Formats: sequence, structure tokens, C-alpha cells
Amino acid sequence: MTDSLENILLETAGGIATITINRPKVLNALNGQTLEELRRTILALRRDDGVRCVVVTGAGEKAFIAGADINELSVQTPVGGRQHALSGQHILDLIEHMGRPVIAAINGFALGGGCELAMACTIRIAADTAKLGQPEINLGIIPGYAGTQRLARLVGRGRALELLLTGDHISAQEAHRIGLVNRVVPAAELMPETMKLAATLAAKAPVAVTYIIDAVNRGLEMPFPDAQIFEATLFGLVSTTEDMREGTRAFLEKRKPEFKGK
Repeated sequence: MTDSLENILLETAGGIATITINRPKVLNALNGQTLEELRRTILALRRDDGVRCVVVTGAGEKAFIAGADINELSVQTPVGGRQHALSGQHILDLIEHMGRPVIAAINGFALGGGCELAMACTIRIAADTAKLGQPEINLGIIPGYAGTQRLARLVGRGRALELLLTGDHISAQEAHRIGLVNRVVPAAELMPETMKLAATLAAKAPVAVTYIIDAVNRGLEMPFPDAQIFEATLFGLVSTTEDMREGTRAFLEKRKPEFKGK
């Protein structure tokens, strides 16, 4: 698979897959080819039981992903624009519902489609030099990869509307204050800290990890009583796993568990 990738770098080690959007000359902008490569990469990693955690970042020091490719956006038709947005939403949905943690290591500008991609990830860690925002309004358009929806769910309606309507870029520190990112670290420590967290998550029980992500993502879209029933059902299912027996046995035996994902 990696032989056919031109705009993405993929490395896998220790159960952690690192996806790097590799178009630094255009600040890692997401064009159609890059999105298609990302789709294929995510699907391939979903089928790989050896991958326990995924990290997404951008090549170079300036940008995570500075947005969608403006050359492609500028020629969209109503029908084509809708299809473009739906396609992007589908790919970001694959990331959000991958079934294992996906960490966005935000090393620079995360704007437009880049901010949308980061929001689809499970956890976001930003370098202290990063800038985030949804500046589509300045181009006379709106976010198309579910940015209006995920941003409001992460930071609340009022803050989301302010960011969407002004198109302002905000600092990593402000993004952390409003809940858009989980952590802010010095730029030089971004990847070491990200990989440290990825290693921690990769060591957890895979089935339980999948169910926790599913419970949160899907439960937030349900009425609370329904979400409680959904959680209880997942609890019942995870109680049948070998990992549950291993985890509880290891606790009682005062040793580190060895989870197999079964």
C-alpha cells in the first residue's frame, strides 16, 4: 500500500501507525489525491489488528494541514461541491470511528479542512506554536467536512459560532482553554509527547478501547437513557472477552496485564 502513496508517509512500529501528510510546499493542503490516499490508508490500518493506535501529523515545521486545496475549491459547482463535502465527511468519519485511538499531533497551522481533520481525531495535542481555525467564511464558503458540527460539539455553540463567523485563527493556548485541543506542549516536545501517549494507549485492552470510543461517539448522539442502555450493552459484551479475564486476573495477582485484543 505504501508504495502507491505520493502525498502521505506511513510508518508502523510497536503497534503505533504514524500518518504524515507530506505536501510541505503547500502547507500540507488536502487535495483530492491526498484525501483518497488518506481514505485508503485508514481502511488498511483498520484491517491491521497489529495497529493499536494511530498518530496523524503534517510534514515540516509550519503546518499540520493548512486547509483544503483552494485551486480545487475555486472551481466547485453546486452538485460537485456537495459531493466533495460528503466525500470529505466520509473520510473523517472513518477516522472518528476507526475503533482505536487516533491522535492529532498539531505541529503548525491547522486551518479549515486541517482543523476539521484534527477534530475527527480522538485526542489532539498541539505544539505551542500551532494556530487553529475555520477561516472558510473569508473565502465566501462554509466548512464542508462537518466542521460546523464537530466544533460546536467540542467547544459549545457560542464559541463555535464566533470562530466560524469571524474566521479568526486562534493560538494553541486559546484552543486548549476552550477545549479544542487536549494538551499544548513545546514544539520540540510534540512528537516525543505524542508517541509517549500513543504507547500508553496502545498498551490498553483493544476491545475495551474500541467500546469506550464507540460509547462516547455514539452515545453523545442519543437521548441519555438510550445512551445508558448502549453503554450497559457494551459492558456486557466486553465482560465476555479474554482481555477482561486477563485484566482482572492480573490486578488480583499484582502484575501487568498482557492484552491480546480477544
